[in-house]
Amino acid sequence: MKIWGKIVGGTAGFALGGPIAALLGVMAGHAVDHYVLEERASDETAPAVRGDSEEHPGLRQIAFTIGVIALGAKMAKVDGEVTRAEVEAFRSFFQVPASEERNVERFFDLAKRDAAGFEPYARQVAALFPDAPEILENVLEGLFDIARADGPVTAEEAEYLARVASIFGLSAERFERARAAALGVIECEPCVILGIDPLATDEQIREAWLRQVRAHHPDRLIAEGLPEEAIAVANRKLALINDAYDRLRRQRGLEAA
Repeated sequence: MKIWGKIVGGTAGFALGGPIAALLGVMAGHAVDHYVLEERASDETAPAVRGDSEEHPGLRQIAFTIGVIALGAKMAKVDGEVTRAEVEAFRSFFQVPASEERNVERFFDLAKRDAAGFEPYARQVAALFPDAPEILENVLEGLFDIARADGPVTAEEAEYLARVASIFGLSAERFERARAAALGVIECEPCVILGIDPLATDEQIREAWLRQVRAHHPDRLIAEGLPEEAIAVANRKLALINDAYDRLRRQRGLEAA
């Protein structure tokens, strides 16, 4: 996380709209009254990024980081009380470095106490990646991890996850893949992760594996200028994809690619 100086210092707050800007304003100590914060947080049409990206470098990285923290905090609170296990699940999945745990915890605490619902945050995060659903799928997987951290996924948590997936515009296939990657309780889990039918041919399995590797490869995300959090999640997903392919390959006695 190399962007915390800009986040905590508030240098990006004025260039971002929606609830993410509200959290940045509170964290930076800007004089923003409660009414304005609530109005911004409830604005469903606010763009993900306002202003010139050259004038405010790293805005998408900042918006992604804060948006994911907010969704994770609200995921943890949806069933009532935020547990230590849920907080640790967030830190583990998104690989928060020890040096930034305090900053993340401050935003996490602010987001879970924020009166605004999770929907505006989900819309703002979705708007960051209109052509990269695999990134949003990875975020959903992280939310599944938080949901299961303190026990079985509750009805309230399942509803939250389904709603976030809907706002993200994720297909049923992507939803099931995120669930399988996080929970591992689905028949033919490797097939779900690779997005194939259990009766797929050997060649179809290999093609699906290559397609998923290309979609989630960290080099692609680095080239798009995504933050370290997104890269860390992609690395985890890539390992799951490779593991799923290896399991199917061994089951069928296929040679290594």
